[in-house]
Amino acid sequence: MVELRDTDDLMDKVVLALREVYDPEIPVNIYDLGLIYEIAVTELGRVDITMTLTSPMCPVAETLPGEVRNRLEEIAEVREAVVAVTWEPPWDESMMTEEARLELGLF
Repeated sequence: MVELRDTDDLMDKVVLALREVYDPEIPVNIYDLGLIYEIAVTELGRVDITMTLTSPMCPVAETLPGEVRNRLEEIAEVREAVVAVTWEPPWDESMMTEEARLELGLF
């Protein structure tokens, strides 16, 4: 079992992992798309994610949260990952990072 000493280090690893998960219809990762609303990391290695999807009718609505959880649980220091989906506030393009908007040609 890995002992967790630095939640900032784990937070960095979580963000990196989230940047490896993509909405299959958009060539930008879910973190830069602004789909991640909240990340909470505990000293015990639990990671709680509150996220949304681009639309309630998103074809990956049932699978993407599980993919996020699985990806986070691949991090050695993560003992448990819990992913909650919310629709409030609704996602819109203003939530994307500048890099994501550039990638999608939205400037």
